[in-house]
Amino acid sequence: MKTEIANIRREYSKGGLKRSDLSDNPLIQFQQWLEEAISLKVNEPTAVIVGTVSEEGKPSTRCVLLKELRDEKFVFYTNYESRKGQQLANSPYISLTFLWHELERQVHVEGIAAKLPAQVSDEYFRTRPYKSRIGARISPQSQPIASRMDIIQAFLKESIRYAGREIERPDNWGGYAVSPSRIEFWQGRENRLHDRFLYTLQSDWSWKIERLAP
Repeated sequence: MKTEIANIRREYSKGGLKRSDLSDNPLIQFQQWLEEAISLKVNEPTAVIVGTVSEEGKPSTRCVLLKELRDEKFVFYTNYESRKGQQLANSPYISLTFLWHELERQVHVEGIAAKLPAQVSDEYFRTRPYKSRIGARISPQSQPIASRMDIIQAFLKESIRYAGREIERPDNWGGYAVSPSRIEFWQGRENRLHDRFLYTLQSDWSWKIERLAP
């Protein structure tokens, strides 16, 4: 490579994080950070890296968009027959990572994913843009396709089929709600002495808070 990537580094200096800054509830703390990211116009503030595990125990990650905090759970939507959907059907254990470069912040979540009730997925599906709803119906997500033209033709065919009609949510598309058991808040600091606080869910449903070494 022409660029020495080992020498690419920067100092983090936008703020610190103290125990007294934190809510006792990590979901409230997350909502505060998310609202800050949105108000400060962070690029893609709801983007989240989703990690799942294959039947062979191999990790797999991809990026989706967080759509809601519902009953203290993280909600996103996807194709249930996609690679992540198949992996979640085999093992519900999941991780979520939010990275807000502009704020020098990260949030790491571990928990269990479960499908949302069909009615909830129906309600959200109806709010999606028309073309997104058509796309959800025709895309065999994560499966090989012969060409881009094939998917475009399928899109046009389905658009004509549903012209002037309510677009139905396909059975293989819907939401997951992630119940967290571990949430870490990370704030970049100078000299790589970052602030890290870990919330761990206890048996009585309270949260234990600990500072972690950077």
